[in-house]
Amino acid sequence: MKKWNVATVRAAKGVKKLGCVTSYDSAFARLADEAGVPIILVGDSMGMTMLGYSTTLPVKMSETLSATAAVARVAKNAMVVADLPFGSYQCGEDEAMKNAVLCMQAGADAVKLEGATERVCHLIKRMVEAGIPVLAHIGLMPQSVNQLGGFKKQGKTREAADQVMRDAKAVEEAGAFAVTLECIPSELAAEITAALKITTVGIGAGGVCDAQWLVMHDLLGLNESAPSFAKKYADLATIVRNAFATYVSEVENSVFP
Repeated sequence: MKKWNVATVRAAKGVKKLGCVTSYDSAFARLADEAGVPIILVGDSMGMTMLGYSTTLPVKMSETLSATAAVARVAKNAMVVADLPFGSYQCGEDEAMKNAVLCMQAGADAVKLEGATERVCHLIKRMVEAGIPVLAHIGLMPQSVNQLGGFKKQGKTREAADQVMRDAKAVEEAGAFAVTLECIPSELAAEITAALKITTVGIGAGGVCDAQWLVMHDLLGLNESAPSFAKKYADLATIVRNAFATYVSEVENSVFP
């Protein structure tokens, strides 16, 4: 199987829908890669799924780089995208460029960042010009959760929907090869997908996008408070909990070893 890259992701638009996931370590990334997942996102969602934070905001650049390197070591076919954490690109362009370069040096094939302001779009353009592919992110942006007033669906009014559409066109013009559409109405996601030449990756945006994200812990049933739009394909929380409990019981009762 040929490794997924910017060109193959672009070529899939309108031809093949892509089921993409997050992963944060080599064990699960290897399994996702062997299963044929085309894009693995080393998401800042690790803050909530792996590190015990209530939001993504406390995730550090060092944590992102460590996780990216672990995933990249085993992803033979999947495209690895590193999520630039909060603070890594908000404190100046040079700092943002340095952190994007560090992600690529850690093994990422592309980086992801949130927003479509003039400053963010300029960053996207500069990164792309430097040879760093960028996957944009609009709609609900978890790094802006305090400004947005919580994890709320975006683009519900016509005015808000028009702004999301403008954001989508802005990141495409800036040079992003794909854009995440998070938690927006499916009708709006359909309009954006039809209007853009680049790939749209939906999460909580209905089934009309060119690709989908699922957080690994939601997909595998490890997160027992997953959002309503997520589908659970396994119940690993129950399996793992029972395995731990059985082990403890067997040791207590001298069954093992």
